[in-house]
Amino acid sequence: MVTYMVQKAPSEKNKDLWIYLIAVSLLWIKISILYKWCFQINTQSFWDIFLLEATTLSSLLGIFSIGFLFKKHRTRISVILYLFLTAILYGNVLYYRFYIDFVTVPVLFQFKNVGGLSQSTLELIKFYDVFLFLDCLGLILLAKWQVLKQYTLSIRKKTFQILIGFVVIIPIVASCFYHSGFWNQSYDKELIVKSLGLYSYHIFDIYQNSKSSMKSVLADSSEVEEIASYVKKKQGSDSISKYHGVASGKNVIVIFLESTQAIVMDREIDGQEVTPYLNQLKQESLYFPNFYHQTAQGKTSDAEFILDNSLYPLSGGSVFVRKTNNHFVALPKILKEHEYYSASFHGNDAFFWNREVAYESFGYDRFFSKKDFEVNEENSINYGLKDIDFFQQSIPYLSELPEPYYAKFLTLTNHFPYLLDPEDQWISEPETGQGMVNRYFTTVRYEDEAIKTFFEEIKETEIYDNSIFVLFGDHYGISKSYYDALGEVLGHEITANDDMELQKVPLLIHIPGMDGQEMMTVGGQVDLRATILDLLGVSEPDGALSFGKSLLMDDPKRFVAFRDGSFTTSKYSYIDHTCYAKETGKKVKRNFCSPYFSDVQQELNDSDKIIYGDLLRFLE
Repeated sequence: MVTYMVQKAPSEKNKDLWIYLIAVSLLWIKISILYKWCFQINTQSFWDIFLLEATTLSSLLGIFSIGFLFKKHRTRISVILYLFLTAILYGNVLYYRFYIDFVTVPVLFQFKNVGGLSQSTLELIKFYDVFLFLDCLGLILLAKWQVLKQYTLSIRKKTFQILIGFVVIIPIVASCFYHSGFWNQSYDKELIVKSLGLYSYHIFDIYQNSKSSMKSVLADSSEVEEIASYVKKKQGSDSISKYHGVASGKNVIVIFLESTQAIVMDREIDGQEVTPYLNQLKQESLYFPNFYHQTAQGKTSDAEFILDNSLYPLSGGSVFVRKTNNHFVALPKILKEHEYYSASFHGNDAFFWNREVAYESFGYDRFFSKKDFEVNEENSINYGLKDIDFFQQSIPYLSELPEPYYAKFLTLTNHFPYLLDPEDQWISEPETGQGMVNRYFTTVRYEDEAIKTFFEEIKETEIYDNSIFVLFGDHYGISKSYYDALGEVLGHEITANDDMELQKVPLLIHIPGMDGQEMMTVGGQVDLRATILDLLGVSEPDGALSFGKSLLMDDPKRFVAFRDGSFTTSKYSYIDHTCYAKETGKKVKRNFCSPYFSDVQQELNDSDKIIYGDLLRFLE
């Protein structure tokens, strides 16, 4: 692997080896600091820490030894590698600051499809980030500094090869045995990073994605049988609720509440309600206070995918970008069998999150995107058309759709980094030290006013009485990186158990003429399709594999699984490999959570099998 020679030009060889060791040491120190202060890797024992540091060091030694495969320019190669690895590290820092996740290969490939991220990215850059690059300048200066040639640091070629081989391989092998579970939990990216180190994680990610790309080619119908058996067992024989069919034949209007968390409901800032209209609407609706988002790296596109397909999102990247050629038994296709027309409304470009392609795969009849609206400088901000204008311009289109229909509206204004014109600010900002958190509550308030505008105008038409309305938050709005400031608003420090509760998003199902009721069911977005079909009196087709169960049905065994392997139930939450009692927020023995381990892992793995293997084609 390494061809380091000391016999020729020893002064130059001294410099090559010095730069190699300095580069490895500097980057090792830098990433070790970031493990603690940025990535917050959950290390629970001395061995966790030791193996994380050892595997990180071993991967750096291996990567930088690439330079010794060349006879010339070894120092230059080491510097180039250092700059490249620092860029990867900083990319992970920026991504983690908001998404609390590590970059994957699919995220890099889907960047051109999501577009428009400049404002969000600038919000994540901090002035102190410059310190992450000062060492790069130092290494460049050392590489140009001739004095390193004078300090003899020689080693035999074979000794160097053996030493590097042992140091690179042994820690990774030891960690694979110690963290053996990560092979079966490839969805848990923190566990992979903790097992292999950040850079080996990226190599493993490339391997996993290369392997997953072949699964569709190698898949066969036998893989479906076991999954179908599990799904049938989960659904049980009692598959309908007392609400079954109460909205039969009605239009279904779904409103995605962008980045809206349940904490905004019934909350006041300086005596002013953040969501006055939603607070009122929930009194007249079926309201679910224990409803969780289950999105991953695809965010809103994940929420759309989960709703329409009742499958889990991918742990890396978005199905909307990666797997749109698959066969899907999506909600528009199911409803089409019952004479429903399907349309989606969004005030941004059609290519954003590759929606125009994904919608065609799901069976949508029409996509109203930015080109269908009058968008100008006055009525747009951040990612596109302001919500109030969006709804006002959408209602005429909605009135022309053939009934019954399934119509989906994606709001935009309450999108990170939460920008708002002064004339649209309905409440004052809270006074924390974090501007992004302060702005969040004002954009949520604007969104609430837009929902009010929509309902006021829709009630003036025949649409209102002929429809049911489903409003839900698509994903969190404030990530862990901003919990200190959020804690100021909430009035308490945010604990690990609180973090799970912060994944709750509002869910309101408004059925005109039906009394409001608070539904205490614990559920997630994967259950939403089954709930809508239950209300419509429509059954899941035989050619669908759905992991959701109607939220209108009682089931003491319910759990809500998340892409990182964590989950929550009515009594317990499993977070970072620790079990918590929800009522007290305190740690309890793992055996309270262990009855759910197998089902959570099976559902996540089976969902991946369905998507990567395109298994639904065998049930068509």
